[in-house]
Amino acid sequence: MIETRRTAYRAGLVGAGIGNSLSPALHEHEAAALGVPGTYELLDLDAMSRDPADVGELLSETRAAGWHGLNITHPCKQLVMPHLDVLAPDAAAIGAVNTVVFGPQGTSGHNTDWGGFARGLQTGLPGGLAEDDLADVVLLGAGGAGAAVGHALLSLGARTLHVVDAQTDRAAHLAGALAARFPGRTVDHAGTGELPRLVPVASGLTHATPVGMTGHPGLPLPAGLLHPGLWVADIVYHPLETALLAAARALGCRTLNGGRMLVFQAAEAIALFTGRTPDADRMLAHFHRLIGQNEAGRDVA
Repeated sequence: MIETRRTAYRAGLVGAGIGNSLSPALHEHEAAALGVPGTYELLDLDAMSRDPADVGELLSETRAAGWHGLNITHPCKQLVMPHLDVLAPDAAAIGAVNTVVFGPQGTSGHNTDWGGFARGLQTGLPGGLAEDDLADVVLLGAGGAGAAVGHALLSLGARTLHVVDAQTDRAAHLAGALAARFPGRTVDHAGTGELPRLVPVASGLTHATPVGMTGHPGLPLPAGLLHPGLWVADIVYHPLETALLAAARALGCRTLNGGRMLVFQAAEAIALFTGRTPDADRMLAHFHRLIGQNEAGRDVA
């Protein structure tokens, strides 16, 4: 059971294998700076021996214990949706929720991932984001995070988007939803076996699967498919330098790590939890300090 404790700010993160998350440090630091000190806790399904299907029970337990809300990550961004009272338009359109707010009228689901990724790509891609950079983009991963990233890429103006996933039916479902939401764009789907055809002629590649994160090492595609004209964005932030980004940078690709997406989606979530406007630049600076501490061998999670 979740302990009942009333504080000015109490939130947390639900997901599997999240023990190294920087979210508690980010949220608690910024909340304190905004004058609403409190706690942000990890509800690691693995550590708690809970099943992803238990996400509804965790919502009920934390709400009853006086929490203000929860962030939701892999593998629960879609599983949580049937347990919510209200869906914000962005979450309903994307079909994935990463932020749940507990209010007087019940639980409301939001998606701050897509805005976090869009802002990160706009502000963090070396050399800036040009129109031609969005000519032909491959999105690898059609889960909850991929749905948000696909929405972001098309919102930014991607002309052609290839949704690729090992589960081709999942890729087809997401591609169909995105095509309906963004008429006039080319949105198709493919299995991972089509990557050798798609990546060598693409202008950009966004990776939105767990491969490469701590506990899931490796490359999500053969490094030989990358080419210098490609920009590569990875939503993984732990580690910040994934094998994919290292391989891409070695070829001269412009790269973007998952740090900005983490920070900017967290800023939007804090605003929803507290009703106050976080300082995203302050949060980004704090994130880089945390990463520096982590690289020095200190525990920052």
